[in-house]
Amino acid sequence: MTSFILRRAASGLLLLLVISALSYVLLSVPNADVGRQLLGPHASQELVDARNSDLGLDQPVAVRYLDWLSSALRGDLGTSWFTNADVAQAIANRLPVTLSLMVGVTVVTAAASFVLGVWAGVRRGAADRAVQVLGVVGYALPGFLVTLVIVLVFAVQLRWFPAIGYVPLSESFGGWLSTVTLPILSLSVAAVAGVSQQVRSSVIEVMGRDYVRTLRARGLSTSRVVFRHVLRNAATPALTVLGMQFVGLLGGAVLVEQIFGLPGIGAMTVQYTTRGDVPVIMGLVMMTVVVVIVINLLVDILVGWLNPRARTS
Repeated sequence: MTSFILRRAASGLLLLLVISALSYVLLSVPNADVGRQLLGPHASQELVDARNSDLGLDQPVAVRYLDWLSSALRGDLGTSWFTNADVAQAIANRLPVTLSLMVGVTVVTAAASFVLGVWAGVRRGAADRAVQVLGVVGYALPGFLVTLVIVLVFAVQLRWFPAIGYVPLSESFGGWLSTVTLPILSLSVAAVAGVSQQVRSSVIEVMGRDYVRTLRARGLSTSRVVFRHVLRNAATPALTVLGMQFVGLLGGAVLVEQIFGLPGIGAMTVQYTTRGDVPVIMGLVMMTVVVVIVINLLVDILVGWLNPRARTS
């Protein structure tokens, strides 16, 4: 198991290095006159050139990337070109908001998907058809439409939750929970629709295996067979899909954070990308890649624990 984890961690580090290099090169291709953007259209060319030189933009891309990489390895992601804010600190201030959404959606998705998927896979018949219909409808509905309906019903009409705003967990648990409930609910609809179908298919496939039929023929109850034997084998593909859903939430969080006025990574990404603030964009890219690598590593460890044959693949 240790060698399995080390192999996955090494491949993740290599991926991080490759993506950082490609991202830096691609961000440097436009070669925008950053000094002019910072100083304004009326600044003299000498001042613009001096500003570009201060930012290191007069150096070759390879030299700039190596300088950035050496600093990043020490935990220094630089400062914003436009606000002079420390990039690492700015991301750290906003990351808990987005992580709250991602973890909340993952918990809700895992719980709801396994309940619906197991129910449909074991009961079949009308239950199976109902879960399939719910899955298709939930996956097909546009995310912004789902979010709009949720806001209109629970925030505007019923007034159970606030429509916008965010309360940090450190200030009030109740306030934090009330401000993240609707965003989590809106992101969970499509996620549950996708993962529940995978759980359903896996349960049906495992329930049809010979060893399951043998266990049931010996008189074991359905619940014991399902929870002690079927779920262990059916959970492997479902965990993989759940991990992919978690990664996909990074993109979905951009829209949701904008709608609900949450000060998370999504809103920050839109703000600094439109400015072309390379240090901040690189910090956000690296943060995203690290999250993806960590989630994939955790999923691989869980899959390897549930299915030892996966460790050799």
